[in-house]
Amino acid sequence: MQSVIKKIVLVSALAVSSSAVLAHSGHEHTSSFMSGFSHPLGGLDHLLAMVAVGLWAASLGGRALYAVPVAFVAMMLLGGGAAMAGLSVPFVEQGIVLSVIVLGTLVLGAKRLPVVACAAIAGGFAMFHGVAHGMEMPLNASGAQYALGFALATALLHAAGVGFGQWMARIGTPLVTRVGGSVIALMGMLLALA
Repeated sequence: MQSVIKKIVLVSALAVSSSAVLAHSGHEHTSSFMSGFSHPLGGLDHLLAMVAVGLWAASLGGRALYAVPVAFVAMMLLGGGAAMAGLSVPFVEQGIVLSVIVLGTLVLGAKRLPVVACAAIAGGFAMFHGVAHGMEMPLNASGAQYALGFALATALLHAAGVGFGQWMARIGTPLVTRVGGSVIALMGMLLALA
């Protein structure tokens, strides 16, 4: 598992650095995939929520380790598709900020619920993130490539959270993960006030 996480981190680092290398001053065009890939990485709210999902899944362990992140990515894609199709979803920004607060709090409290409930919570919040991604898709982007980009970036952020959470548990410091959850929840509260 650890070698898989290392490979995922390496691939994501290469993908991010390659986009920085290809970004020439004065050129507004990036590929549809890279536009989608960079979207979750460019917003603190998305970044915090997606890492929190990974941390929470790591603290739950077992089937939740995969079920919670997969539910998030699947429902996020559904929300993105809905937005790309022109469907309107109310309170998107509020839902995203609430996701940061709630997911951070769940990590802080090391809250253990049935796997189905955890997947439903993650998936419910993922809809808001997906709608935001879909609404902010560049007009000239390919929807499928854009969605693949934001889904991959999200999965990598989840993997980073899972990897960190498992590492902290392995070295006997799960308290660090819980402190991370409190920081995420606090940042969510600050985002709500901003």
